Amino acid sequence: MMKYGMFKGIYHGKQYHATDIAAVLSRAWSAGVQRIIVTGGSLEESREALKIAETDGRFFCTVGVHPTRCKEFEESGDPETYFQALLSLTKEGIEKGKVVAVGECGLDYDRLHFCPADIQKKYFEKQFELAHATKLPMFLHMRAAAEDFCDIVERNKQRFCAGVVHSFTDSAEDRDRLLAFSNLYIGINGCSLKTAENLDVVKGIPIERLMIETDSPYCEIKNTHAGIKFVKSVWASKKKEKHDEQCIVKGRNEPCLVRQVLEVLAGCKGIADINQLSETLYHNTCRVFFPQDLDSAADALLAGSQVLDEKN
Repeated sequence: MMKYGMFKGIYHGKQYHATDIAAVLSRAWSAGVQRIIVTGGSLEESREALKIAETDGRFFCTVGVHPTRCKEFEESGDPETYFQALLSLTKEGIEKGKVVAVGECGLDYDRLHFCPADIQKKYFEKQFELAHATKLPMFLHMRAAAEDFCDIVERNKQRFCAGVVHSFTDSAEDRDRLLAFSNLYIGINGCSLKTAENLDVVKGIPIERLMIETDSPYCEIKNTHAGIKFVKSVWASKKKEKHDEQCIVKGRNEPCLVRQVLEVLAGCKGIADINQLSETLYHNTCRVFFPQDLDSAADALLAGSQVLDEKN
């Protein structure tokens, strides 16, 4: 998953360097990234995500409203019209083969100064209508809100096919609450791997229920994080003020660094075969966001077995 602004060279509203997305993507493809999902966090951001997704066959996107942005439903002047615009955009993106999930949506009680809990809950629940109408999976956000989050998911569990709770940083108890929903996966990134306690929580997530991500340009693995001891792949870096396209920007996460998340996951779980782990995680991701790939693979396997039968 990827958010786009800093890759235009803009940090906190100030231009520091030219757009370097071509170099960022070159590093991603070289590192083995096969697809990138650009996440939408509001109606306007989702429109932009769809435009970006149309620029490359390996790009896809989500449509939805982040919990900290849910006041936009009411500030628009007509929440239902805002919702219908989301629905229309989602359907347009599905027709183009680009929108693969509803989201990013959920609850964030760490940042109530952006949007109060009652508004967050109301419009988190509303977005299940979007998932139900489009039959799309959900890209979910849960921060310090497990009880209310799980209550809402429980009420709506028949209205969405599957989902991932991304950037998971909560407790073992909250992890187990999520795993109790058979159609939910847990997504981890650098923010999930900061402390020894984080690593212990991640150890307890079954591989078949895991996904990895960067959430770039945020959530990089830092030298102060507990997981850094397992990182093997490194890239040269420079500060944004001394930008060099051949280097990653210090403090700005990017898609190639998903490799580091994989390495930390393998290390903390004691898994030696990192390639097999990668395949399993990719399969999990395809199962939720690209199920047609699994259908094609199954068809190919079936066709192969028929050829073998004919030869025998």
